[in-house]
Amino acid sequence: MTTLTEVLLETLKDLGTKDFKKFKWHLWQKGVLEGFPAIPKSRLEEADREDTVDLMVQTYCINTIIVTKMVLRKIKQNDLLKNFTGIISEPK
Repeated sequence: MTTLTEVLLETLKDLGTKDFKKFKWHLWQKGVLEGFPAIPKSRLEEADREDTVDLMVQTYCINTIIVTKMVLRKIKQNDLLKNFTGIISEPK
């Protein structure tokens, strides 16, 4: 069974360097992710993909998939949303 963290890591690996940098930028900007806290820039700035997954799970817990989808939409990577189909149910 594939876990959310494995899918998230593979999704981040699918992003090129510039898109990964944009992805992290959205995570540290206050007010960009409505209803969710920003991750401090100092923790994300040098984070690789594995570290970013860990920070997201620590910060967003069960909402990690929601935050990931929000950021993917913001950086126009909608094609990667399919990676999360059937992986986990989102809270309603």
